[in-house]
Amino acid sequence: MDVPAVRADFPILGRRVHGAPLVYLDSAATSQKPVQVLEAMDAYYRETNANVHRGVYELAAEATARYEAGRDAVARLVAAPRDTVVFTKNASEAINLVAWAWGVRNLREGDEVLVTEMEHHSNIVPWQIVAGITGATVRFVPVTPRGELDLDALREMLTERTRMVGVVHVSNVLGTINPVAEIAAMAHAAGALVTVDGSQSVPHMPVDVPSLGCDFFAFTGHKMLGPTGIGCLVGRAELLESMEPFLGGGEMISNVSVEGSSWAEVPWKFEAGTPPIAEAIGLGAAAEYLMGVGPEAVRAHEIALTAHMLAALSEVDGITVYGPTDPETRGGAVSFSLPDLHPHDLAQLVDQEGVCVRAGHHCAKPLMRVLGVGATARASTYLYNSHDEIDALVRALGTARRAFA
Repeated sequence: MDVPAVRADFPILGRRVHGAPLVYLDSAATSQKPVQVLEAMDAYYRETNANVHRGVYELAAEATARYEAGRDAVARLVAAPRDTVVFTKNASEAINLVAWAWGVRNLREGDEVLVTEMEHHSNIVPWQIVAGITGATVRFVPVTPRGELDLDALREMLTERTRMVGVVHVSNVLGTINPVAEIAAMAHAAGALVTVDGSQSVPHMPVDVPSLGCDFFAFTGHKMLGPTGIGCLVGRAELLESMEPFLGGGEMISNVSVEGSSWAEVPWKFEAGTPPIAEAIGLGAAAEYLMGVGPEAVRAHEIALTAHMLAALSEVDGITVYGPTDPETRGGAVSFSLPDLHPHDLAQLVDQEGVCVRAGHHCAKPLMRVLGVGATARASTYLYNSHDEIDALVRALGTARRAFA
């Protein structure tokens, strides 16, 4: 991959922070946006600004075409049928859609939902809320000391009471890549459905959703070069058809009368109100950009960066790095801690060198308790990062430690 050419597409990477060149290592929180995405959204507002699926005039038709072209691009990126791709506000809303539209109507007292200890809160809290309504129970599948999912424990926890398994494809803290296809096969054998949080996988590697065998797959746009305010739920067609809407209003209807309402076809049944039009167009441009670079090339670059990151951090005295150590089996989000620096202090000090890293619980508090920490620092790379930027992080860590010496 031609990293300098890729970097040239991202205007923000040319700026300086505190007088130093920007080193952005927080793409697990949100990615930067290429000019192709910015221009696609700008063009919508400048040239075809109109609502979608409503007007019969030219601008409305063009806006609808651009919006649906965004769906086509996303569907191609994850190899899913276009009518199984539902636009949502983000991955959290996508999982809430499943929890509310499927869970409330299908879970009963005594049923169990299994989630993992490495889940983002987005794949925990919706199930806890719906369990509180239905009487179901949420149980947590443990993580091994190596930072991997305990598949033996999962196998034992799967029973006839299990109705749903929620699992993250790639951990936003540990970088662990979970064997989703194997997990889906185990869950289905027990009669359970599977919801996957793919927010950290779709941006970074080839993802063929149908081949994973899961029932629902959620991801967000802003971590994959797209704008905020847009996400996707990819669902099995027959399940989406059987589910009632999550939200009502707008063009999600087929008919409305005083006696009642009927629904539009999938996926529009789940897209109530005026949708995030410019955001869907921007997401489509992001998907096209990733397909242009090539998901395989993005993944290969990530493996090389992660290998360099793990090697460079291992030279830092006293550092603890969490998660698998083989870059071939993990993603590019690397969490770590230093015994003499709180993660928040660390993040603020390296920021003075222009280096952006995340500090906190990363919306994964159950995992923080498993790791025995309240917070970690996290450096996460993407296709626009270089080995030199990782070296800049390590130099900044040295400066930070000297400041606290």
